[in-house]
Amino acid sequence: MTVTELVPYETALESYDPVMGLEVHVELGTRTKMFCGCATTLGAEPNSQTCPTCLGLPGALPVVNATGVESAVRIGLALNCKIAEWCRFARKNYFYPDMPKNFQTSQYDEPIAYDGYLDVQLSDGEVFRVGIERAHMEEDTGKSTHIGGATGRIHGASHSLLDYNRAGIPLIEIVTRPITGAGLRAPEVARAYVAELRELIRALGVSEARMEMGQLRCDVNVSLRLHGREAFGTRSETKNVNSLRSVERAVRYEIQRHAAVLEDGGTIVQETRHFHEDKGTTTSGRVKEEAEDYRYFPEPDLVPLAPSREWVEELRGSLPELPLARRSRLRAEWGIPAHEMQSVLNAGVLDPIVATVEAGADPAAARKWWLGELARRANEQGVEPAALAISPAQVARVAALVAEGALNDKLARQAIEGVLAGEGEPDEVVEKRGLRIVSDTGALGQAVDEAIAANPDIAEKIRSGKVAAAGALVGAVMKATRGQADAGRARELILERLGAQG
Repeated sequence: MTVTELVPYETALESYDPVMGLEVHVELGTRTKMFCGCATTLGAEPNSQTCPTCLGLPGALPVVNATGVESAVRIGLALNCKIAEWCRFARKNYFYPDMPKNFQTSQYDEPIAYDGYLDVQLSDGEVFRVGIERAHMEEDTGKSTHIGGATGRIHGASHSLLDYNRAGIPLIEIVTRPITGAGLRAPEVARAYVAELRELIRALGVSEARMEMGQLRCDVNVSLRLHGREAFGTRSETKNVNSLRSVERAVRYEIQRHAAVLEDGGTIVQETRHFHEDKGTTTSGRVKEEAEDYRYFPEPDLVPLAPSREWVEELRGSLPELPLARRSRLRAEWGIPAHEMQSVLNAGVLDPIVATVEAGADPAAARKWWLGELARRANEQGVEPAALAISPAQVARVAALVAEGALNDKLARQAIEGVLAGEGEPDEVVEKRGLRIVSDTGALGQAVDEAIAANPDIAEKIRSGKVAAAGALVGAVMKATRGQADAGRARELILERLGAQG
């Protein structure tokens, strides 16, 4: 079925309720792998971070990474989950080149965390609760690179290269309960959930959760059911979606595709699908296995885990302020409406703004510079605002210079430009570029006198009481001083010289 045959989104929702299930894999930032001592350094020479254990060689025995277990418990607590008093690992058996052991060490019916929820805030401030079925520990697979062919996938490739450096890296898989009741906002809910989960993971410090690097990946399950029905429809699973925008687009596309198939009298096939970023479409992968197809059984080489209640409560007490609570607190402290906080989040500048305020800036000024000039420059460079070559402390200093009257907004933008160009601290840039506002009566008075002399008609209007015309002379002064004049003081001098009352 081609894109042109899709049912319009709103039309699809007139007949069907969307049901979603989101499975998010979080790659933990541990120094070593989940069941061996191999390093997890990114970008290492292929197959240089392997050992008999993560390669599954005979006689090699696994040992659980304690930090990985602690991270799993912290994630579970932050997701309002119950923490198991006793749980164990299982072998998930399947045969594929990227899994050197021919099984994945995971958890099946006894996860470490279960029965939780995450509240997510939508663009209009509405809070939507997403139920969490489970969060369990497992290990990542290796990386396959398919050579030849047009798509980079195995179909059509001439051969494949395998790098097992990633095999065995700790993962936490977080599985939602079926998400119902989102209606037309289903794509937005999916995106907001993954975004909130990413922020939570970062706040916990257990992973950088960079989707573009595969540190957080989302499998998107979608099905449709007719209005009024209780039974869910057959689901499809779009694998390894790696951006917030793609999560939203994948949900929308699959809703439209499912509706088109059903309206045409067809049957939805339970399968995995691939998302194509360039077109915003999905294509069929393979028929989806059921749990029994993996022949799970308890891992015989690892003892069960029994986290003590004292340790769990100790970890609960160490949790940081979580993202939603933090945003609510900051919004109240800053006195801004929900839509403005949403703009801050959408621009990815919340943390830089907080750091700029902590460096001494007024919250309004910090928001102004990060949402305006700095967000624009980040967009031009194709980077996150926080990656710009300017620190929150430097932004705070620019804001202070504006507040002191040493710079106006135009000059402040030039100061920021200089800092980004590596010309030094804001004060150094101001001095080197000669950006400081001209406010002393001598230099400014000369510019005012020259503007009056060059514009006698305007000067006469001001003398006759039309003081609004002073704006034209102020503009002339600003032009003559390359924008460095104190506009307010220039207006005062103009009216004073022409004997007019402001």
